[in-house]
Amino acid sequence: MVLLENDNFLSELTRYFQRSKQSGSLTITMKRYDGRTTPQPKDKKDQKGTSSTSHQTTPQEELKCLIRASLGSKKIATVVNQKEMNRFQLAYANVIKANMDGLKKKEKKTKAKTKRKA
Repeated sequence: MVLLENDNFLSELTRYFQRSKQSGSLTITMKRYDGRTTPQPKDKKDQKGTSSTSHQTTPQEELKCLIRASLGSKKIATVVNQKEMNRFQLAYANVIKANMDGLKKKEKKTKAKTKRKA
């Protein structure tokens, strides 16, 4: 996985969209990012049945968002800071809107139901 700057990520994402029209499927995920690179085990529940969280954000701590895109075996990612999120979200929305034309509608599976008249 390649970690890119926000602007480079958006330009590479546009290239991924163009490649996905020819073959393959593009997957994009977004999640909250706290800066850790290794996962931590979930906390065990205490006696009362509530779990204690090991990592809570403090007011001075800046929240981040991790965005990943994968096309086949190629993967890219970027981390967006809270202060840059509005600008990034507008640019990201423009990239998504510009590349929505190639989507195919999923076929619904229908079951044949027979109705009896009484």
